[in-house]
Amino acid sequence: MDFRIIDDTLQYYNLMLADISQAKEYIFLETYKFANDHMGIRFRDALTRKAREGVAVKILIDSWGRGPVSETFFTELISLGGEVKFFEKIKINSDIFTRGHRRDHRKIVVIDDTVSYIGSANITGYNLNWRELCLRIAGELTISFKKVFLENFNAFNPYIITNKATFSRTIKHESFEIIRDVPSFQFQRLKKRYTQLIRKAQHSVVIETPYFLPGFLLRKAMIDASNRGVKVTVIMPKHSDMRMIDILRNKYLGLLHKAGIRLLFYLPNNLHAKLLLTDEEIFSISSANFDYRSFRYQYEVALIGSDPEILRQLHEHIEETVRNSEVLDYDEWIRRPLIEKIFEWFLLPFRHFF
Repeated sequence: MDFRIIDDTLQYYNLMLADISQAKEYIFLETYKFANDHMGIRFRDALTRKAREGVAVKILIDSWGRGPVSETFFTELISLGGEVKFFEKIKINSDIFTRGHRRDHRKIVVIDDTVSYIGSANITGYNLNWRELCLRIAGELTISFKKVFLENFNAFNPYIITNKATFSRTIKHESFEIIRDVPSFQFQRLKKRYTQLIRKAQHSVVIETPYFLPGFLLRKAMIDASNRGVKVTVIMPKHSDMRMIDILRNKYLGLLHKAGIRLLFYLPNNLHAKLLLTDEEIFSISSANFDYRSFRYQYEVALIGSDPEILRQLHEHIEETVRNSEVLDYDEWIRRPLIEKIFEWFLLPFRHFF
């Protein structure tokens, strides 16, 4: 198999569009956001051209993340036989604060049993200058992602999941595992797997995430790892696209800093990568943020493995991220404005919904 890490968003889009242009049989795409902007239009038109050539096109977009995009945006594609579904349409009812957050946050692209993509990037021009983390896979692992997509695509009607057991089953391929997480207060498979990996780490843990709101068990696992001599590093954007999350996350930073955890802030723009790497041996590349909402409420997908070529490229990716980051200034953190401290306490009860 051939693997390629892509962290430049425009490069990722161009590479994917080139693969789409070569499709002969099918193109399957699952994403949280598909914007009605220059990039969304570029992808829609490329997919429409392939449908006109007889290529089977299936698209699954989250109803919340889709923004202004609707069936009419894909009118020509649908008329040519393309299938477009919008995941779990939002209903206003007494369960809006929990069910409304149960979003399809997965990002998967599969082309012709030969090429697949997994990672952090949506289909939108909004994030062109963000630092992402996506993986292009050429080879037999693509068949597993085809299976994942088709089970996702067929497992629900527009309002409700009809086969939750299938939708959440872990798939293994050689040394890889594909974990599909579903909304759950009890199971939270991805959070439990991450906690297990951090607890087993002997030398190092690296986390990249745009939104850093770890629950108690993850915080404890990180602190325990640091206390036994493991070098734990968390890299997050200095300023993400969610200001309230930036404010709320600050509440946790002092405790983690005192435990010896290295906290870095990425400076050039938004860091949107989602990565866990332990002992430079086991990686997780996923759609999931390191926060309550991803682990508790959202449908996520992660590829976990130990392939040497992927690890080599991830090492280069992390080195570049770190070069463009600054370490938490603890004294500055202590002196943060009083109004921010007040907001931290005010937002704390709502931390599960960010």
